[in-house]
Amino acid sequence: MKDSEEKYAWTATVGTKGQIVIPKEARELFGIEPGDTLILLGDKDRGIAIPPKDTFSMYFSHIFGGSKK
Repeated sequence: MKDSEEKYAWTATVGTKGQIVIPKEARELFGIEPGDTLILLGDKDRGIAIPPKDTFSMYFSHIFGGSKK
């Protein structure tokens, strides 16, 4: 589903192994390819977010306080 402000909504089903399938339209929109690593951010009250894959290093630095050694 897409609205006029470039916002989208999809559904996903959780399988028996706890895996979800990201809908094709979402994978294409965000350039998600097989083998990509995604980060899942969770907040008990607000839910789960999957930010764009190119922001992984930014979140890593923020969470773990600086560059990797």
